[in-house]
Amino acid sequence: MAATYLDNILAFHRERASRDERSVVALIEQAQKCAPVRGFASQIRACSTLAVIAEIKRKSPSKGALNAELDPASMAKAYELGGASCLSVLTDEPHFAGSVSDLQAAREACSLPVLRKDFTVDARDVCDARLMGADCVLLIAAALTQSELNEFLVVSRAIGIDVLVEIHDEVELDRAMAAGATMVGVNQRDLVTFAVDHDRAVRMGALISADVVKIAESGVRGRVDAQSLRDAGYDAVLVGEHLVTASDPARALRDLLVE
Repeated sequence: MAATYLDNILAFHRERASRDERSVVALIEQAQKCAPVRGFASQIRACSTLAVIAEIKRKSPSKGALNAELDPASMAKAYELGGASCLSVLTDEPHFAGSVSDLQAAREACSLPVLRKDFTVDARDVCDARLMGADCVLLIAAALTQSELNEFLVVSRAIGIDVLVEIHDEVELDRAMAAGATMVGVNQRDLVTFAVDHDRAVRMGALISADVVKIAESGVRGRVDAQSLRDAGYDAVLVGEHLVTASDPARALRDLLVE
């Protein structure tokens, strides 16, 4: 079977990680000295409406350039004005045109907690997220072994950063729960075909424990989708393309804030 786009991305990140000779222990100690994070999960839990995690995303593998010249600081301010609960910022440069500087500029421009949206394949990546100023790190279950998932959650707890574990189906949900995940994101977009399956998110929403923060990711196109996901039990939606391509991102975001 030919390698998928995800396979190629992960191969790039794993090869880069294999050349990283930094001490994980030293990085953990350094990360533990960072300023306190802004609570990502707690911000979502405190929201009375469907929380929106607004994404700063320049391009995507399936659509190409979305908003290549966006200013992360201005976008972050617009999202905060529109009522976003949190931000998500792409830091993968080769495949998504993101950067660490995008994350830092966005976080400095607002008071919202920020997720580092990237492909975490090494414990050093978890530490790097904390060191660059992120308040939450993404772990994609499909990209990790169970031992890696377990290890990275332990490291995240040691350095005080929230974790969003991304899943696609029941098997990955079981793996996330076995690792001790407390915040789970169901990606509606297939990582191989990039097709959006809204029914999958609705189905999975009923299976996730009520004490877990539930987030629906990708493919949210407006208020109807947001309401459907809220009805399915989700606490938040993570929205990128719909917002970064909107003529008025703050207004587009406000339309997603369903009860």
